[in-house]
Amino acid sequence: MSDAIRIHDLSTLSAAGRHALLARTEADLGPFLDAVRPIVAAVKAEGDEAVARFTRDFDKASVSADGLRVSQEALDTAPGLLEPEVMAAIDFAADSIRRFHEAQLPEEMWWKEVRPGVFAGDRIRPIPSVACYVPRGKGAFPSVAMMTTIPALAAKVPNVVIITPPGPNGQVDTATLAVAKRVGVTQVFAAGGAQGVAAVAYGTATIPKCDKIVGPGSPYVVAAKRLLADAIDTGTPAGPSESIILADGSVDGALAALDLIIESEHGPDSSAWLVTDSRKVAEQAAAALPGHWAEMSEVRAGFSRTVLTGPRGGIVLAPDWDSAIGFVNDYAPEHLQVLSRDPFADAARIDHAGEILLGPYTPVTIGNFVLGPNAVLPTGGHARTASPLSVFDFLKRTSIGYVSAAGYPALAEQARRLATYEGFDGHARAVSEVRDRLLKRS
Repeated sequence: MSDAIRIHDLSTLSAAGRHALLARTEADLGPFLDAVRPIVAAVKAEGDEAVARFTRDFDKASVSADGLRVSQEALDTAPGLLEPEVMAAIDFAADSIRRFHEAQLPEEMWWKEVRPGVFAGDRIRPIPSVACYVPRGKGAFPSVAMMTTIPALAAKVPNVVIITPPGPNGQVDTATLAVAKRVGVTQVFAAGGAQGVAAVAYGTATIPKCDKIVGPGSPYVVAAKRLLADAIDTGTPAGPSESIILADGSVDGALAALDLIIESEHGPDSSAWLVTDSRKVAEQAAAALPGHWAEMSEVRAGFSRTVLTGPRGGIVLAPDWDSAIGFVNDYAPEHLQVLSRDPFADAARIDHAGEILLGPYTPVTIGNFVLGPNAVLPTGGHARTASPLSVFDFLKRTSIGYVSAAGYPALAEQARRLATYEGFDGHARAVSEVRDRLLKRS
């Protein structure tokens, strides 16, 4: 496979060519929707049997319908099966993630006197149940297990479960089980892909129906979530990984290339761009990439090379810094790292990104694992309207109101006028003199 990295010069691209650079894998879910529709239907009709059958077919895992739930023994023993330094890293990351998300928690209730004698506010409660999807196909992701379960537990969700594809031996990743044990999740199921999403959307004899599902996944998972949006809250749109490294002329191109590789190694369906206004940086980065790949495993280097030499990755050369920032805002990346002379000032100009990591000491690796803010981020351009996963995704607000006898007359008069204008006689009558007479009788 060629190591040639194409440099896309924005100054010479047509509008259509520029638009093509913004495309993601999940932009056209049509084929994936067609593929997962029969899977979803089968799980709804057959439950555990269908989940196990598709898991054997797609994950090549020896799983039976009565073996989908991970045993308590497997959870209990998992932390001791890991190398001590790996377990220490998990504990370190979990502590950072817990600290951040506990700091996010809002008050359980607030209200204020918005007018004399009129009080309004919110009451906060956790959602009843959530399924945390932990991907497995292109690697093991205990970090995702932490990023999804810890904020749910911080929000005090009563029922938290993990669904994740098993390996070929039918076993769930040991580090993911160790996370579950450490944080206190006791329900883990060897079920991923579209069949796992359908299982928690509908519920089976083994896998509980959940109110919400969170966590990133393949286009098949994204498609299943879209099909099942009426059966389960599908949360933050999180598909294949994507990133932009925004670099000005002060940056060593080899360093920019090092960080460009991070998200591109997730898989061939990822998207990763270096955006710069410096031809020198662009050429340095292109020259450095093959050397970086040579020091990586064949699999991960292959994923990165596929992305960075393909249609959804590489280098974008902007004619000036304003154009570079404009491209980032149009792209609305999942991950954005700013490598520039003044990253704080430049970050203020970014309107759309799942996360913004500032400076050379904050690569996406740090954000993905140990910084604390959530690394489950909106993909596919959804950062224009969506936010990172947080405790707020596991909480719901209920409006609270109270009007005193003294505050009532002023509100009733205006409400009656609006109700009358909109033609709601019952609304108007409920705040008319009829109410006044009835209140005097009580």
